[in-house]
Order: sequence, then C-alpha cells, then structure tokens
Amino acid sequence: MFSVSGKTYGSDLSEITYFTCLKTLSESLGKMPIYLMSEDKKRITNHETTPFLSVSPNDIYTPVQFFTYLEFCRNHYGNAYAYVARKNSRITGIYPLDPTCVQIYIDNTDIFTNRRYYYHFTDTKSGKSYWIDPNDVLHVKTWVTDRSGLAGKSVREILATNMAGSKSSQQFLNELYQKGLTANAVIKYTGDLSREQQKVMLKQLRKQATDGRMITLPLGYDIQTLDLKLTDSQFYELKKYNALQIAAAFGIQPNFLNDYSKSSYANSAAQNLSFYVNTLLYNLSLYEQEFNRKLLTTQEQRKGLGFKFNVWTILRGDPTSQADVLQKMVSTAIYSVNEARSKLDLEPCENGDVHVVNGSYVKLQDVGLAYGKGG
Repeated sequence: MFSVSGKTYGSDLSEITYFTCLKTLSESLGKMPIYLMSEDKKRITNHETTPFLSVSPNDIYTPVQFFTYLEFCRNHYGNAYAYVARKNSRITGIYPLDPTCVQIYIDNTDIFTNRRYYYHFTDTKSGKSYWIDPNDVLHVKTWVTDRSGLAGKSVREILATNMAGSKSSQQFLNELYQKGLTANAVIKYTGDLSREQQKVMLKQLRKQATDGRMITLPLGYDIQTLDLKLTDSQFYELKKYNALQIAAAFGIQPNFLNDYSKSSYANSAAQNLSFYVNTLLYNLSLYEQEFNRKLLTTQEQRKGLGFKFNVWTILRGDPTSQADVLQKMVSTAIYSVNEARSKLDLEPCENGDVHVVNGSYVKLQDVGLAYGKGG
C-alpha cells in the first residue's frame, strides 16, 4: 500500500488575481443547476438524486453552496471530494470533504489492470479516521495529476514561482503605500562616526519614520530621498502581465479581471460564449461524468440517463439578443413555445408543446413545382 495526495501550500487568497479567478470559476459553476436527463433529452424529476442536487445535498449546504465549494477546492487544492452516504443502498446525503484531510491509498500488490484504491479521511474535529470505498466518493480533480493519475495538482502548485513573485510585488506596493510612496533615503553628514554611533543614529531615525512623517536631524546632517518612479521601472506593466499569466492558467479572460482594453459591452455575449466553450465546458464535463459514474446504476447508464448542467444561465446575454435567439429557435422548430418560455422562467402555456415551422418551406428538389403545369 502507498498513498498519493496533492501538495498544499499556505493561503494565496490574498493575491487579488488568484482570488478573482477562483471566485469566477466557483460562482460560475455554482449558479448553474444540474438536471438528470433521459436519452430523449427529457428532465427526470423522480430520481433519488433529485432532492439532493436540486434542494439540499445535506443539512448544511444548498446546491449553490455545495457546487461552489467543490469547484473552489478543485482549483485551490487540485481535488474536490464529496462523500455519498447511503443506507440500504439508498442515498441519505452528500457531504463535501476537506481535501487536506483526504489521502488516496493504492494496493500495489494487485496486477496493473486490476489495481484497487481507497480513500482515507481523517476527521480533525473528532480525531477519527475512515476508509471509504471509491464508489461512495465523488472525486473531481484538475487536468494535471500526479504520476498515479488519481490526485490532481492545483494551479498554485504549478505556478509556485509565479505566485511568489506576484505576492512579493503586492507586498512591496503595500509597504510603499505605508511609507507614503517614499522610497529609501540617504543621510549625509560632515564628520566621522563610529560604527556604534551610526547604529544609534539609524535606530533613532527609523523610530521617527515609524512614529510619524516628521524627521528631525542634528545640525550638520542632511537627508536626501532616492527618487523612485514606478513608471520608470515598468512596475504597472509587469504586474499587469503577471496577472494575465495567472488568469490564463485558469482559463480566465481579461474582461473578468476588469481589463476592458480589448473588450466592450457590445461583445459581452460573445465573451460569455467563449468563456463557456474554452473554460467551463471541460469543467462541467468533469462533474457530469463523475456523477454519471457514481450516482447512477449500470442499468440506468445503459438506458441513456445522464446529468447535465443548465448552461443557459450564463449564455442568456442582454434581453435583445436573448429574444432574438429564442425567436429563431422557435421559428425553426428547434424549440417549442413552452421550451422557449422555460428559458425565461415563465409558466408553460396551453398547446405550447407543439413545434411550429414556416409552411412555405419546400425541399430543394421541389423548388418551382408550384409554378409548373397544373400547379
């Protein structure tokens, strides 16, 4: 037996770019409801998982809080775990686990194609530890894993050097603000002081600089500040470039960092679509496939049942674009009237489940027949 687990580091949440990326990804996934769909794309509401994924996974979390926390753990720690409690093969609750308290143990005595693994969870409050079967753990990880492929690695672990530089730049700027944007200074004096006297003088000057903005100097002493311009050192450009690198590692676009230099309100819908296709689609597939694997029986999987997130909540766009899309969907018989109304959270109307299409449409081979003889 040997264990694998992702490394953990100190909190990096104080770094604003890192925190913004976590917030964007976690809240984007948390606000999308997840449904169990049949093979013919109909929503199933009488499954045993419905109350846990739509109402409350357990006595503490709501679905939004549950999925937001899982996505936060997946990005911050590299792994997100949730224990599926069952009694007599029936689900009684789904409980998220602290990733720092979970280890994965692999039985290396088995052959490679049948190597079993187990989850070991330590409850820090009670001090008890538990062995959990993999079928009872929802485990969603990042795309970068360790050599075993079982434990994911977080972005902060991969970008440790970059994150350290970003935090150092923020710390430098904070200290500069505290000093009134004044850099170091040089004390000039005429005469000779011993090393001990120099230390006493510097100690008194540091104390005055810490206590207030005024510094008194003895007769014959002069102070000259070292001019520091952030523009000359390109501090802002380097800090911005560093922030964009961190965001790119998460798949976050600049407009989510309030950088609108290459974006505008007019293309906000296109940006949301790009964010969904390039970033969220992969993340959502991780959850959907893990839920299909652990929360559905083999018979239900063979029937084509599967979990799907409702991505319409992030693709709605502005009211004008939304109305235009729904109109085109209904007029081309892709949506029925009630399906379009459901996208707007409106009640279905009577006889609204029928798909309609323009009756003047004809097949290509039949174009012009109406103008022929006897037409």
